[in-house]
Amino acid sequence: MAFDGLVMAAVARELADILTGGRVEKIQQPGPGEIIMTVHTREQGRRKLLLSADARDARVHLTESNHINPLTPPVFCMVLRKHLEGGRIRQVSQAGLERVLQFSVDSRDELGRPGEKLLICEVMGKHSNILLVDPNSNTIVDGIHRYSHAVSRYREVLPNRPYLPPPEQAKLDPRSLTEEQFSNEVLHSDESARLADVLLQKIAGIGPQTCREMVFRAGLPLDFRVEHCGAYELRQLWQQIQLLGQMLQEGRFSPTLLLDRRGQPLAFAAQDLTHIKAHHKETGSMSSILDRYYEKLHERRLLENYRQSLWQTVRREITRLKKKTALYEKSLAEAAKADNYRIYGELLTAYLYQLEQGPEARVINFYDPAGSELTIPLDPTLTPAQNAQAYFKKYLKAKNTREAVHSQLTQTATELSYLEGVETALLQASDIEALKEVRSELEEQAYLKPQKQPGRHKTKKEQQLPQPLSFKSSDGYPIIVGKNNKQNDYLTFKLAADHDIWLHAKEIPGSHVIIRCPRDLEAVPEQTLLEAAALAAWFSKGRQAGKVPVDYTRRRHVWKPKGAKPGMVLYDNQKTLYVAPAEEPAEKPAQ
Repeated sequence: MAFDGLVMAAVARELADILTGGRVEKIQQPGPGEIIMTVHTREQGRRKLLLSADARDARVHLTESNHINPLTPPVFCMVLRKHLEGGRIRQVSQAGLERVLQFSVDSRDELGRPGEKLLICEVMGKHSNILLVDPNSNTIVDGIHRYSHAVSRYREVLPNRPYLPPPEQAKLDPRSLTEEQFSNEVLHSDESARLADVLLQKIAGIGPQTCREMVFRAGLPLDFRVEHCGAYELRQLWQQIQLLGQMLQEGRFSPTLLLDRRGQPLAFAAQDLTHIKAHHKETGSMSSILDRYYEKLHERRLLENYRQSLWQTVRREITRLKKKTALYEKSLAEAAKADNYRIYGELLTAYLYQLEQGPEARVINFYDPAGSELTIPLDPTLTPAQNAQAYFKKYLKAKNTREAVHSQLTQTATELSYLEGVETALLQASDIEALKEVRSELEEQAYLKPQKQPGRHKTKKEQQLPQPLSFKSSDGYPIIVGKNNKQNDYLTFKLAADHDIWLHAKEIPGSHVIIRCPRDLEAVPEQTLLEAAALAAWFSKGRQAGKVPVDYTRRRHVWKPKGAKPGMVLYDNQKTLYVAPAEEPAEKPAQ
């Protein structure tokens, strides 16, 4: 995990400077593995300290985020309130370079007698924990995650049990490591091992990400192996170990947060990261970096969970429609025999004077240019004339079935195409608001039940207008892209003018794209047209294809069939371009 001993060292130094001497005013437990302590500090006023023992997101840092607390505080929260509220933080310390942080708090018991308690936050992945310990007896007062020897043979986390710190990893401290020790450790490692993995095994306080960064800064490939390591490579890597030790000794951390083009978090570290390509880099205190990273991570998870719940609904409907399509196609295949029944009836009628009652009739097929003989199955209990009438009845029934099924198949194909468009919009949505618009559309189309909204309903005037994506071409022309079917309708039939250029990926689900242009413009510049087509290809189901056909025409040649679902249109007078999808386009406001 990115939260390694180096990050913990940066957090420990920062919290020691800010929280030492601070008074614990309030303690809350918003989640099963999370504690929020409000500490009144001398210089910065009230600060919120977050301690998390979550298996995925275990961490400790100051936070500005707001958390929703349960109506009834959990038991561990009550224990902390009893022993720590009103107390003062005497010391904040890290255990070596381990991901263990201790808060020594001076407080008083129920009788007013002074005492000391240790609040220990262990950031250990799925083994993370937060414990309150009595240092005088070294016993556990309580832990946020309790377990016995049935779960862990190493230790128990139960009230009144002795506290055992997490087992030491017996790694080398970079602050006291010598070059000779380092070289021996590397050269005596598995020759096929990567240097980054050797650093992870041997050096204390650094995680996989920091190990890769050190190898990269040494000017070596990330997958460089021990067997290729010589004196020069060892020297380069040793210099990075020295810099790491100096940074720890002097507390000169450079907290960094890397973000991608969409502002989503890529990585964080207590130092600058150079081996990871990022669109944007943020700096600040270690706590502010961690707070921003996990807040963005939480937002992304909420987005993905919301997307997944909607996608399951759409996927279920798509599966249902595909099954219906298969059944309709099977019915059409059976109904295709209708012409055979008509031919049988007509041939039997034509040859009635030659036929006798029996299991079959052999006649010359005058519909066949070759005049071949045809064997027609008969019901031996019926006369030839009755068999002919029976075949005519089968023909009429099959014909009617074919027409009905063909109509149903057309409706199903239209609905399937619509839902595949909704699915594309869901998978490409980059924010909660876009997903809410998709949900609203699914509710309007009766695929989902409307959610009950607290308070009064918004009026039409109060409802927010759709916010399509806005870009600007290299020639300066505004390009607008719908993010879902509702936005597509709004963009095409409300926002766009008749003379604007309308684009859409040919015969595949995707966004409507509009190039805004002057009324008297005869032709849009070719570069602008190609850029808009590339956007239409990117915001379509063909995003991963090498080339995507994109149709374009004037907006006045686009219309909506009566009763069509959102986003479904027809158009003519189009031309087609074959373009590569734009690579993760960055939104630019179109003035």
